Amino acid sequence: MTKRVDFTTVGVAQETIDDVVEVLDSGRFVKGPVGERFEDKFAEKTGVEHAVCVSSGTAALLLALRGAGIGPGDQVLVPGHSFFATVSPVLTLGADPVFVDIDPETYTMDPTDLAEKAADAANPEAVIPVHIYGLMADMAAIEAVAEEHDLFVLEDACQAHFAERNGVTAGDAGDAGAFSFYPSKNMTVAGDGGMVTTDDSDLARRMRQLRNHGRDDDGVHRALGLNYRLDETNAAVGVAQLGRVERWNRNRQTAAERYTDALANVSEVTTPTEPADASHVYHLYVIQSPDRDALRDHLESNGIDTGLHYGTALHEHPAVTDQIPSVTLPETEALVDRILSLPMYPEIPEGDVEYVTNTIREFYR
Repeated sequence: MTKRVDFTTVGVAQETIDDVVEVLDSGRFVKGPVGERFEDKFAEKTGVEHAVCVSSGTAALLLALRGAGIGPGDQVLVPGHSFFATVSPVLTLGADPVFVDIDPETYTMDPTDLAEKAADAANPEAVIPVHIYGLMADMAAIEAVAEEHDLFVLEDACQAHFAERNGVTAGDAGDAGAFSFYPSKNMTVAGDGGMVTTDDSDLARRMRQLRNHGRDDDGVHRALGLNYRLDETNAAVGVAQLGRVERWNRNRQTAAERYTDALANVSEVTTPTEPADASHVYHLYVIQSPDRDALRDHLESNGIDTGLHYGTALHEHPAVTDQIPSVTLPETEALVDRILSLPMYPEIPEGDVEYVTNTIREFYR
C-alpha cells in the first residue's frame, strides 16, 4: 500500500475549543473584548504600537492602503511573485501596480529593480514587499529606496508570522504590516482573518473606522467603509494560537533543515536559501526543479501531496493584463515554471520528510 503524505494539516486544541465556547456563551460575537485582547497581544509580540484585527489578510492589505490614502492615479510597486491578494487591493482601489522583479535566491522583491522602477515611475506612492514563503524581504534596502521616493511601505507578511531579519520582526519594519490567519498559515483563527500592524496612531484609527462601515467612535459614518470586522470566536482562537506559534515555527524550521540536508546531494533540486541575517519561518518549503511537472506527478503517484505557490506570475493573470500594459520580469517568469511546494506543517513526522526526500531521490536515480 502506498504511503500517504498530506501537504498540510490543521487542528485546534481542546482548550481553544473551550475558549470559543466561552465566547458563544457570552453572547458577544463581534466588537468585543476578545478581539481587543487579540490586538493587544499581537501588537506586543510584533513590537508595534497598534494592531487592528480584520476579516482576512486581503482586507488587511486593502484597509492599510486605503488608510494611507492610496487611490486612483497612484502607483504601487509590487513584486511579480506572490499570491494574487498582493495586487488585487491595489487594482480595487483604482491605483496602478508597478511590477518589480525578484531576487532569484530569496524569491523576494529585488531592491535593485525596485530602485530602477521607482525612479522611472511617474507617481510612485507605495511599495508592498512580500515576505514570501516565510522569509522576510531585504527591508533595509527596500526602506532606503522608499525613503528616497517618499513611499508608504506596506509589508505583506501574510506568510511570515514572527519571522525576523536583521533583528527586526515582520510587521515592524515598514509603515504597516498585513497578516493573514487563513487556516494553512503559521497561525490561524479557525477560518479567515487578518491583522494590520503599525506604529502610526492615525493610520490605526482610520483602519478601525473603515473596517466598521466608516463609523467613528461617536457613531457617525465619516467615510465610506464596509464590514471587515473579525468575529470574537475567531479572535479567541487567535489569542490561544499566539501562545503556540513560536514553537510551531521552530518545528517548521526543524522540518526544513531535514528537507535541506536530505536533498543536499540532489543536484537537480534547488532548496530554499536562508540569508545569514534572517529567521525563515517556512510557511512553505519550496524547491526548484527543471522537471517540476514530471517530479510532481511522480510524488503524487507515491501518495505525496504537493502545491504550486504560485504557478502564474502576478503580472500575467488575466485580471491584471486586462488593466495594465504588458511587462516582462525575467527572474519571476523563470521561477514560476520550476517551483514546487513540499508537504510542510508544524507536526509533520520525521518519517514523512524522509519518505518525501527518498521519493525525490528515487525520481532522479
